[in-house]
Amino acid sequence: MTETRFLQGIKSPADVKALDEKDLPELAAEIRGALIRVLSNTGGHLGPNLGVVELTIALHRVFATPQDKFVFDVSHQGYVHKMLTGRCEEFSTIRQYQGLNGFLLRTESEHDCYGAGHAGTALSAALGMAAGRDMLGGDEHVVCVAGDAAFTCGVSLEALNNVASTTKRLIVVLNDNEWSIAKNVGAVAEYLNRIVANPAFAHLHEKAARFVEWVGGKQARNLAHKVEAGVKNLIAPSVIFEDLGLRYYGPIDGHDIPTLIQTFEFLKTQNEPVILHILTQKGKGYAPALEKPDKFHGLGKFSPDTGETATSPTPTYSELLGKTLADFADHNNKITAITAAMPSGTGLVSFARRHPERFFDVGIAEEHAALFACGLAVQKMKPFLAIYSTFMQRAYDMIIHDMALQNLNVALCMDRAGLSGDDGPTHHGLFDIAYLRPVPGLIHMQPKDEDEFVDMLWTMANHHDGPIAMRYPRGVGMGVTPKAKPRILDIGKSEVIRHGKRAAIFALGNMVELALEAADHLEAQGISTAVINARWIKPLDTATIDFFARGCEVICTMEDHVLHNGYGCSVMEHLADSQITTPVVRVGWPDNFIEHGTVAILREKHGITSKAAVEKIQGVLQGHEAAESAA
Repeated sequence: MTETRFLQGIKSPADVKALDEKDLPELAAEIRGALIRVLSNTGGHLGPNLGVVELTIALHRVFATPQDKFVFDVSHQGYVHKMLTGRCEEFSTIRQYQGLNGFLLRTESEHDCYGAGHAGTALSAALGMAAGRDMLGGDEHVVCVAGDAAFTCGVSLEALNNVASTTKRLIVVLNDNEWSIAKNVGAVAEYLNRIVANPAFAHLHEKAARFVEWVGGKQARNLAHKVEAGVKNLIAPSVIFEDLGLRYYGPIDGHDIPTLIQTFEFLKTQNEPVILHILTQKGKGYAPALEKPDKFHGLGKFSPDTGETATSPTPTYSELLGKTLADFADHNNKITAITAAMPSGTGLVSFARRHPERFFDVGIAEEHAALFACGLAVQKMKPFLAIYSTFMQRAYDMIIHDMALQNLNVALCMDRAGLSGDDGPTHHGLFDIAYLRPVPGLIHMQPKDEDEFVDMLWTMANHHDGPIAMRYPRGVGMGVTPKAKPRILDIGKSEVIRHGKRAAIFALGNMVELALEAADHLEAQGISTAVINARWIKPLDTATIDFFARGCEVICTMEDHVLHNGYGCSVMEHLADSQITTPVVRVGWPDNFIEHGTVAILREKHGITSKAAVEKIQGVLQGHEAAESAA
């Protein structure tokens, strides 16, 4: 990293405590410069981290990790925490293979007490830590830092319901920047806005001013006059948090380091659960991030001078989803689209613009999103629920109990299926085949390219007999332009791309390209190889599987999914049930959590390659030849 006056000297939180308080704003500026400089090369969650610089400095100034516990919700805003806990020199490796993870990771540092990558986890986890501390007789502080969007998450509300009856010492920081990834929506967001917009804050209430002065002296009082709000509980104590048993303080300026420090020094002395409401700016200190907070929530490489990112002429699958669904909805007023706080990430922004009355962003509430879709389906609407594969895990009970059991016509669009590269194990979509395969009546598929993607969307739009799901990868596809008029696919019918007599490769989605490469290598060695675009995970195309299994010496399956209970597993189970003994070799991800890194590096490391398919097929064929020679 470029040399800086104060940041270069931060090797541990003790170094933050050793600085003069007057130097902390300059440290904050240096941290912002490092964030912009490094993430312009690596990509990452820039906006959220720019917004918590002063907060993180104040936390480490007042508390002492690893003894004290900081639990960050999602933890995508933990980059500053990493810099201040001995990882500054490694920061340029963030989200790179074998470098720092883009989220907090217990195995990365003793200062990361809890790892996460999904929203809504922090409050429950922090409460569990506080309860454990109380039972063990400890005296450490537990601080939960959660954005206002996390309070739209059902599990956060479940935790709030239990705080007062569980512990007497817990500090919750509500980081209110009005954004999750998109602008926050719903009653909770409006409630917090009403607190901030209360006319009582036009001029700081005298009682609140006296309180701040008591905490930090006249200087703190003068500083407090510069912010919109003082200590909310002294002005209007009947806020929802107090009704739930947490003493409420705020809202205060989350970028005012002296006031943050003085407030935390006071809160750590309290023998009751407290919640501190702070106001921050997502993207503070960087004009492009302030202008486009949704874009700079998380992005790839960008120009640090302008904030511009490279654009691809090839649309992503997400972008194609939004445009295509909007086109379909032009002619079908039953089509609706639902997302859980990710209209841009799922590509539904274009749908929202063209059909705002049929677009629903329900906030970070995947379970509610799934049930809401079920309700729409009951009313004969055609809901398309677009959620990342890794987040759809949260709605699993609703998929079984509500969609499938009632045979409701909900379409699941599962973005980021397969590897999610530099986001790492919390975001890889490597388990959806396994968790959807056992669900009775649910149809599941994966396209090989953009044209087939649109065909599958059209098939979903015209399917009226229960839930139907499609998984598709992150990013751009093969560059194939969809035909002008999509077609309805025959459910359960795969596509034979190439015939062959000795080996047959059944590939799902983005693995078809690798299957064709493998077949070319095998053909060059005189091994006649068929390639089948499997398309259907459920129902299986058992007729085509049987045909090639009876005619070839070996079957190979390829999938961007874990091998356990994946597509290849289903092929093996079917052949075993049919008493067909043709050997099956499989290419897919191993039975462990896959680290972060580029897709190319991780595929090579874990054997998700055409070379691996060739070697496995050759191994079986050579075994057959050896057996025949021995006979």
